[in-house]
Amino acid sequence: MVDPQQYGAFLLAALVLAVLPGPGLLYVLARSLSGGRREGVHSSLGTLVGGMVHVFAAAAGLSALILASSVAFSLVKYAGAAYLMFLGVRTLLTRAHAPLEAGATAAPQRAFAQGVMTELLNPKTALFFLALIPQFVRPEAGGVFWQFVVLGTTSVLLNTLADLLVAVFAGPLGSRLRRNARFQKGQRLASGGAMIALGTYAALER
Repeated sequence: MVDPQQYGAFLLAALVLAVLPGPGLLYVLARSLSGGRREGVHSSLGTLVGGMVHVFAAAAGLSALILASSVAFSLVKYAGAAYLMFLGVRTLLTRAHAPLEAGATAAPQRAFAQGVMTELLNPKTALFFLALIPQFVRPEAGGVFWQFVVLGTTSVLLNTLADLLVAVFAGPLGSRLRRNARFQKGQRLASGGAMIALGTYAALER
C-alpha cells in the first residue's frame, strides 16, 4: 500500500517533471510537426506502452533487491538521489536544444510502433525510474512491487498526458521551442533545478 503522504509528494514531483520538456516530449513534438495531430497522438500512446514495460520490469527488479538485502535497497536509493542531482547539474550546463528535426511522415500504426520502440529501447527511462521511484517506496509498508507499479504508472500517465497536449498544440509549441532562446533557457533552469531539488530531498529524507 502506498502511503498517502508519500504519494502526494511523488505526485507533485512527477507532475513537475512531466510538464518540463524532455526527450520523450520533444520526440512527440517532432512527430506531430511532421505527421500532424493524429501521428503525434499515436506516438504518445506508443511511448505510454513502452514506459509501462519499464515500470513492470523495474518493479520486479526492485522487489527482488529488497527481498535480498535492505542495505542494497538503501544503496540504490542514495545512488538514485545522486543520479538525479547529476542529471540536474548536466541539464543546467547543457546548451539550448538544436532545432527539432521532424523527420518523415509515418502512418499512425507505424508511429505507434516507433513510439513503443523508442521508449522501450531507451535505457535512460529505466535508469530514471530506478533513480526516482525508490525514493518514495516504503518497504516496511509491504507490497513493494505494487507500490512501484502504482507510482510508475502515475508517472507514465502524467508524461503521456503532457505528450498528448503537445500533440494537440504542436504548431505553437514547436515554434516557441525552436525560436525563443529565453524560453529554452528557462526550461533548462526549471528542469535542472527540479531534479537537483528532488535529488537533495531524496538524499536528506529519512
